[in-house]
Amino acid sequence: MATTGHPWTGWSFSAGWSSRETLHVTLVEPELVVEVGVDVARDASGRWRHPARWHRPRPDLTPTDVPRLSTPPR
Repeated sequence: MATTGHPWTGWSFSAGWSSRETLHVTLVEPELVVEVGVDVARDASGRWRHPARWHRPRPDLTPTDVPRLSTPPR
């Protein structure tokens, strides 16, 4: 579980494009780094329109090497 002050606290995630169903999310602290690809298209709420795609693990990086996304995308 994530500690108090997680940067994604209060964000909403939808079950799919055009869905009003909000997914239940459990925020966690990162333990590993992976490369993902995402579509830059977002809906009016700032949610990605398409799912993220896993590319590869990054054992050369630690979670502290990667800057946290601290504000919701617009």
